[in-house]
Parts: sequence; C-alpha cells; structure tokens
Amino acid sequence: MRKLMLLSVAGMFILTSCVSKKDYMALEEKQKETQDLLNSATVKLNSCLSDKAAAMARVETMKDQLADLRKSNQDLIDTKVNLTTLTQKGAENLEKSLESLKEKDLKISRLQDALTKKDSVTLAIVTSLKKAVGINDPDIEINVEKGVVFISIADKLLFQSGSYTVTNRAKEVLAKVAKVINSKPDFEAMVEAHTDNVPYKKGVLLDNWDLSVKRATSVVRVLEELEVNPKQLVAAGRSYYVPLVENDTAENRAKNRRTRIVVMPKIDQFYEMVEEEMKNLSAGQ
Repeated sequence: MRKLMLLSVAGMFILTSCVSKKDYMALEEKQKETQDLLNSATVKLNSCLSDKAAAMARVETMKDQLADLRKSNQDLIDTKVNLTTLTQKGAENLEKSLESLKEKDLKISRLQDALTKKDSVTLAIVTSLKKAVGINDPDIEINVEKGVVFISIADKLLFQSGSYTVTNRAKEVLAKVAKVINSKPDFEAMVEAHTDNVPYKKGVLLDNWDLSVKRATSVVRVLEELEVNPKQLVAAGRSYYVPLVENDTAENRAKNRRTRIVVMPKIDQFYEMVEEEMKNLSAGQ
C-alpha cells in the first residue's frame, strides 16, 4: 500500500511535472512573441517620435518662412502705397513743371514777338536813313549791331582839325538824320564822339576828353536846332579809349576820329514793354 502510494505520488509528480513544462514552454513562446511585438512597437514608436520631431521642426521653419513672407508682403504693400503716393506727387510736380514750362515758353514767345517788332522798326530806320543820307557816301556808315542802329560819320565831314564847330556840309547830313529821328519819338539818339590819341593842346580845352565831349554836345545842339526833341538826345565823349584800329599811322588815326549817332529804343520804355507783357501773361491775356 505504502509502495502503491509512493508509486501514485511519484506518478502524479511525474505527470504534474510534464504538464507544467509544456505550459511553461507555451507561455514562454507567448512571452517571446509579446516581447517581439513590444520591441517592434517600440521601434515604430521611436520612428514616429523622430518623424514627429522632424515634422515639428519643419512646421517651425515653415512658420518662420510664413512670417517672413507675410512681412515681405506687407513691406511690398507699404512700398506700393509709398510708390503710389510718390507717383502721384511726381505726376503733380511734373504737371506743375509742364505748366511752368508752358508759361516760360509763352513769355519767351511774347518777348520774341516784341523783339521782332523792335527789329522791324530798326530795319525801317536803317532803310529810311540809307535812303535819306545816301549809301554811297564813304564818310557815312550805317549799320546795325545787336538790334541798335549806328550812324558813323567821319571826323573830316563834321569838324575842322582840332575844332568842335560843326561844318555846314555836316549840317546837311544831320538834317536828314534829324528827320528820321523825329519820325521815331519813342527812340533815343546818343551822340558818341571819339578822338585819336594825339594830345589836344589848343584853346581852353584840357585834353581829348574835353574835345570829344564838346564835339558830342555840338552835334546835339545842331540836332536840337533841327527840332529833334532834346529828351531824345544824349551826348557822350569817349576820348581815344575806344579806337577802331591802332593809332599807329595817320590813316588809322583818321579812322578813329569819328562821331557815332546811336539810335536805340528808350531803355525804360523797353522795360515797361516787357513788364506789360508779363502782366498780360499773368492775367491770362
């Protein structure tokens, strides 16, 4: 009995020992599969976490880029607004400049018209003088310089040597000049006398300055006698300081001894004419 019990116990022990090992092996296999799954899941989790970190980094970068783009876009908008403002101001300034240029062009045009009229009058004076005085007289020269008429009369025609008394022949020429001057009451006639450089030592006159002034006033007095308005007359002595040629020969000194009658518009009237044009322009006339 005792042996039988021992055998039964031994048998049960052996039987129990065999079942537990099998289950154990199954559990161990299951545990291994679970561990493999866990390891695989861990690897995948780590990979996902890494991808997430990379994605987050890209998101931050894109956020920064988006912020930069928004700032750049705002800057462009601000620049466009500024450019639009500048363009408007530029257009306004350009328009003002064009208007100013138009005004200046109109002023220039009107002044040119005035000068053209003046030149026309000057040409008429030259034509009248040449017809009246005679263009073939070698002692009388009529020309125009810078819009002014010059009548140059040789010294030998006007005065005796060293004298400031006008000759009778010169009075005939001056009578024709006076007729032309009288026809232009808005013009002045400046008598400009020149000498050579030979010192003057006759009579009560001091020098060539005195002689040139006396000759100029003598011609002015003759023109006044010929009914030229004294308000139109100017007497000027230039001595020998404005020669035509060098005073180195008798022939050249004779050329330098001359009297010029300069027929020109009155300066104050010319300025009044310009001022009147400016007033008309301002008034939109």
